[in-house]
Formats: sequence, structure tokens, C-alpha cells
Amino acid sequence: MASETTARDTPTVQGTTGPPVAQRFRINPASLWYALRRWPIIPGLIMLVLAVTGVFADQLAPYDDIEQDIRFRNAPPRIFNSNVEYWESQDFSEAMFRAPDSEGKNPANRFILGGDHVGRDVLSRIIHGARISLVVTSVALFSGLILGVTIGVISGYYGGIVDEFLMRMVDIWYAVPFLLLAMVAVIIFEASLNLIVVLLILLAWSGYVRNLRGEVLSLKERDFVASARVAGASTFRIIFKHLLPGLVNTIFVIASLRVGQLILAEASLSFLGAGIPGPTPAWGVMIAEGREYVESAWWQTVFPGTAIFLVVLAFNFLGDWVRDRLDPRLRQLD
Repeated sequence: MASETTARDTPTVQGTTGPPVAQRFRINPASLWYALRRWPIIPGLIMLVLAVTGVFADQLAPYDDIEQDIRFRNAPPRIFNSNVEYWESQDFSEAMFRAPDSEGKNPANRFILGGDHVGRDVLSRIIHGARISLVVTSVALFSGLILGVTIGVISGYYGGIVDEFLMRMVDIWYAVPFLLLAMVAVIIFEASLNLIVVLLILLAWSGYVRNLRGEVLSLKERDFVASARVAGASTFRIIFKHLLPGLVNTIFVIASLRVGQLILAEASLSFLGAGIPGPTPAWGVMIAEGREYVESAWWQTVFPGTAIFLVVLAFNFLGDWVRDRLDPRLRQLD
């Protein structure tokens, strides 16, 4: 009798036993929250979008990023532009509200995120701006990483007068106003993509030196380094075989936290006119060009500003997550 009851009460789906399909795919809120806290899912998705748009900008952009069309000057975003009569009553360029094109569409409905002050597609410029940010930040990050790691390791390993000279050089560099230096560099060499890369390298390297110097001062006194010296290992082998592996976690954490700062620095310099010159579609350039139209065409500044906000926030969250996962003293997610 018990076996008959069990067989009758057990739900079957096409000859198989088990819970209903709806229950199998039910999402547990507690498990979802735990996964979001344990793994950087949302920041990872944002960085994936940045990487994909940067690599495939030419294929993803619906229009040319520098092509100008005065008909679409300050054209509002398509999502806010369904009522043409409403937009015709606003204080925008009359050229934007000419007769429909050959497809029967009003020119004001062309751009998804609107047009800028000279009729360029804001969405296409944001997509191409992702490539600029990706390239500039990557080059500056890795170049600054190599320079900063080299100075930090040499300073901590050799000590003495070498350490004193390098640390005083870092102190002097921290005392130099970076913004003033960037302005002077632009006056002397003129704004260009190469110049902004050099400036960001100069900004990136100093963040590694002091942290890595302290790590090396601690590691070089360990027994395994002393044993390597006794065994006749060269300085080059000690640094690359015994010291650098112990610095990988610290380097990775600092690098992940510096990415957001470099993107924000590039946007700030471009906004102030000391960065990438127009018509290159850098996000900071877009905000600078649209600041005079904030009241009448807010989308020129809001959308690229939102892109900067999301990317910087994602990299900051990733940096915090990496620090928590790699530092045993900060592992709070297990």
C-alpha cells in the first residue's frame, strides 16, 4: 500500500520522475544574492560590454562617428521623440524638422540616443569612445605597471642610497600638480592621443612603488631568499624567481583599482582640453562639447557621462573584489 501511494503521488513528466519543471528552474533569492556578492557578475558584464564595443566599434556603430549632418543638430533621442508635434514646439534647430526622408521617416527619429550640436550620432560616438578609452587605458596601465614595479622592486631590494634616491624622486613627483603639468605639456607639444598616453603613464606608475617597496622589504628577509643567496643565486634570479611571485597579488589588486582612475583621468583631461582633441569621439570630449547645450540637449552630456560612471564603478567594484579574494585577511565572502 505504501509503495502504491508513493508512486501515485510522485509527479511524472514524460515518463521521468522528479519535481515539476517550474520547480527545477526556480531561482532562490538567497542563492542569487550570494552569487552576486561572491562573484563580480555585474561589473564583469559591464567590462565585457566595454571590451566588445571597443573591439567591434566599426561593426556595432550604426553611423559614422565623425560624419556631420546639420539636419540632425541637437536631435532628441528616438525614445523621447515619438511625438513629432511636441518636439516641433521646442526650441531646437528648424533644419531638424524638415520633410520626411525617402523612407517616410522624420529626420528627428533617426538617432537612438540623439544627435549632438553638429548632427553626429551620440550612440556611435559613445561606441567609438569605448575603443579610445580601452586603448589609452590599456597602454597606460601596462606601461605604468612595468615602470612602477621596476622602481618599487629595485628600491626595496637594494635599499641604502638607491632606496633613498628613488623614494625622494617619488615624493617630488607626488608634489607636482598633475593637472598643471598636463596643461603645460599641451601648450608645448599640442594635444594628441600620444601625449595623453604619456601623461597617463606618468600618472599610473607612482601608485605601485611604495606598496611594492614595502612588500619587497619584508620578503627579502625571509628564509627562502637567504637560502637562495647561500646557494649562489644571482640577483636577477632572486628577484624574478623568488620575489616577484610573492608580489603578483598586490600588483593585480593595484592594477584593477587604477583602471577606473585612469579612465576618469583621461575623461577629465579631455574635458579640460588637455586630452584627446576633437573630432575624436572620446567621452570627455563629448561632455566638453555638449556642456553649452545642457539645458536644450542634455543627452549630449548625460549619456557619455553615464558611460564613464558605469565603467569606473565596475572597475572599482572589481578591484575591491580582487582585494577581498586575494588577501587572506580580507576574505569576507566565504
